[in-house]
Amino acid sequence: MKKIFLLLGLFTLFLVSCGGNGGGDSKAGTDGAKKKKIKIGMSIDDLRLERWQKDRDLFKKMAESLGAEVVVISANGDSQKQLTDSENLLSQGIDVLVVIPNNGQVMAPIVDQAHKAGVKVLAYDRLITDSDVDFYISFDNVKVGELQAQTIVEKAPKGNYFLMGGSPTDNNARMFREGQMKVLKPLIDKGDIKVVGDQWVKDWLPEEALKIMENALTANHNDITAVVASNDSTAGGAIQALNAQGLAGKVPISGQDADLAAIKRIVAGTQTMTVYKPIKTLAEKAAEIAIKLGNGETIESNGEVNNGKINVKSYLLDPISVTNENIKETVIKDGFQSESDVYGK
Repeated sequence: MKKIFLLLGLFTLFLVSCGGNGGGDSKAGTDGAKKKKIKIGMSIDDLRLERWQKDRDLFKKMAESLGAEVVVISANGDSQKQLTDSENLLSQGIDVLVVIPNNGQVMAPIVDQAHKAGVKVLAYDRLITDSDVDFYISFDNVKVGELQAQTIVEKAPKGNYFLMGGSPTDNNARMFREGQMKVLKPLIDKGDIKVVGDQWVKDWLPEEALKIMENALTANHNDITAVVASNDSTAGGAIQALNAQGLAGKVPISGQDADLAAIKRIVAGTQTMTVYKPIKTLAEKAAEIAIKLGNGETIESNGEVNNGKINVKSYLLDPISVTNENIKETVIKDGFQSESDVYGK
């Protein structure tokens, strides 16, 4: 009988011991939940563009190195498709939705849908307007416009200017224009600069920019002194039209994104400048922020941007003006473009 009681006592001690260990495992499980593998859905405007291919690759590499899983979908420039794609990502059990919107206003409803599903939303490079988006990371886009206009004004302080805006559905395009006008308006008011045309380019397409520039040259009998183009693809289209009239390299023209084709045009002298936005810094910082959003952690911000509904906490990076004089010290030094690709060496 004593042996039975002894065995029962030992068995009870064993159960208590297991229960204690179970409590320890449970705590470890709780800590583990805080550091769970974050699943990120990335909805990109258009992967047909070189720029967004680079962003995707850099973001994905960084996020995966930090232990996250990334699912990427491209809308191919279709805002309604992007909305549907993002809904699809939400159905896949993601923790964070990263959006490079084709149309910031069209994408506003996805923020509410995401929040209902317990998913945070990070607006990447382009703002999602009229929404309660959780965070925004981009460059100082007003500064981008200032750099574009300032470089062109230095080359052509007086004359007939044509303004070529970006996509009318892209909030960034409006911020670029705001920055451009900070530089141009005093000279316009003074009478030094006359704006002989101002058009926006659907979806930033170079073929649209080509048509617009052809029409502008015809309407002004080729009397255009300078072109303020808001990115490299639109600049490329405009330069085709200028070239057909023997004006490429004679009419200063701006750009943005430091695309390889644009850098080559700058070397050749047909494009005056581009704005380099170190997207490695942008993409890697965005990956860190996305993971912090997924874990409910505090995120460092260095400003706020109003999206029409709220002041969105933001992290804004500095853009860099690139001309023929500093290509090697900027895009090549950073490895954004290789010297052999740029100069054919």
